[in-house]
Amino acid sequence: MRFYQQQHRFYAGVDLHARTMYVCVLDQTGAVVFDSNLAAEPDRFRSAIAPFRESPSDLVVCCECMFAWYWLADLCAAEGIPFVLGHALAMKAIHGGKQKNDRIDAHKIAALLRGGLLPQAYVYPKAMRATRDLLRRRMFLMHKRAEAIAHIQNTNSQYNLPAFGQKLVYAANREELHIAERFSEPSVKRMVEVDLALIEHLDQSLGVLELHLTRTAKVDDVHTYERLRTMPGVGPILALVFLYEIQDIRRFPAVGNFLSYARLIRPAKESGGKKTGYGNKKIGNAHLRWAFAEAACLFLRGNATAQKWLEKKTKACGKPKALGILTAKLARSLYGMLCKKEPFDAKKFWAS
Repeated sequence: MRFYQQQHRFYAGVDLHARTMYVCVLDQTGAVVFDSNLAAEPDRFRSAIAPFRESPSDLVVCCECMFAWYWLADLCAAEGIPFVLGHALAMKAIHGGKQKNDRIDAHKIAALLRGGLLPQAYVYPKAMRATRDLLRRRMFLMHKRAEAIAHIQNTNSQYNLPAFGQKLVYAANREELHIAERFSEPSVKRMVEVDLALIEHLDQSLGVLELHLTRTAKVDDVHTYERLRTMPGVGPILALVFLYEIQDIRRFPAVGNFLSYARLIRPAKESGGKKTGYGNKKIGNAHLRWAFAEAACLFLRGNATAQKWLEKKTKACGKPKALGILTAKLARSLYGMLCKKEPFDAKKFWAS
């Protein structure tokens, strides 16, 4: 966990909401010099912090990582104000008190910032932010599509009908099987027709969305994008996810930091030299974790060397752990590729 430890004359903690924000400003001694609830408007915020900005480095602004932080980060960047994004899951001091309200939260954010104990989250660059959010929205739509397909399969099993002979993920298979005609009950038939219509609509929308994403990614960083494509199993969409979720590999000083961010390690807890359990392994980037899991499965497809390696590992530690080891191995390889700006090298991968 990274903490913000730079010194300033004033520290502004902002408890940000969709329509309001509570701003608390502390000086170097910890005294409150401003404390007010404001409308979440750029002009109101500028006016509030104006008395504390004699020089660009006098004031630092911080808010918790929540859905509405984009505009405040962009405003601070435009005004030349240092901005810190607080890690929501790590800011336990805000949620652990006996009493909680906007005024207390804003003061605690400012106090943590002043004391050098505020856990930082990454402020994603504005230029790539919209494309990353669109990629995440695509993932959400893909999950809904998978839910609709699974619902059809579950309905088929619910009425003990013959299993589908082909995969329903392909449109041609769904047309050949005449799925809606398999069910005699009118309400069940209508329910399946709704699922099929939803799947068809999502297929069309996802096709347009993926074309747009591919074109946008090539404009932003074509060299990194093509370098990611050299890894077996990483197609256009996975390369986009890696490109936009990682953004800059230099923000991870070591491969261990990268694996932790991708949720590929099990954090241990120790006390008095004894293990007391494991930490919250869900802290990190869920989208990057999904991308590596997909890449590991696709890496095995048609790869005899990888399949043989997995079979050997499965005998030693079981298949779930073997897949986890392979996923972490791919993550280490990808980290090295991006740091050294080299394409995937199978010899180096298996030699390690």
